[in-house]
Amino acid sequence: MAFRYSRRVQFADTDLVGIVHFSMFFRYMEEAEHALWRAAGLSIVEGADEAGWPRVSATFEYKSPLHFEDEFVVGVELTAATRRTIQYTFTLTREGTLIGTGTLTAVCARRRDGTLESIAVPDEIVARLRAAIESQGG
Repeated sequence: MAFRYSRRVQFADTDLVGIVHFSMFFRYMEEAEHALWRAAGLSIVEGADEAGWPRVSATFEYKSPLHFEDEFVVGVELTAATRRTIQYTFTLTREGTLIGTGTLTAVCARRRDGTLESIAVPDEIVARLRAAIESQGG
């Protein structure tokens, strides 16, 4: 099952020949992650003293280019939830063509005395993210 986030390539996303710059795919994944959180009735940023979600790993494997004005879909799956991390898998497609796949792993962390310390992922967050994925019909 995957949560789906639709997007159109903007001119600022592209290089001189109108192909999406490689770095934008990480932004697309993050936008889709945030859309999933909103669909779950959550915000990834709750406040300065609350939990944060720094990335500890990010990958993307490119299969086909995206161009200016292309419409595409980012599928988001919550593939793992450990005691302190959440891992997502992303699949980008355009009209049935695989654009690429990626992963993000974020650690649940809290700021304390100017440093970050990892903390337990709240069970409610994982449950609400999974419910948002399921409610979209997979």
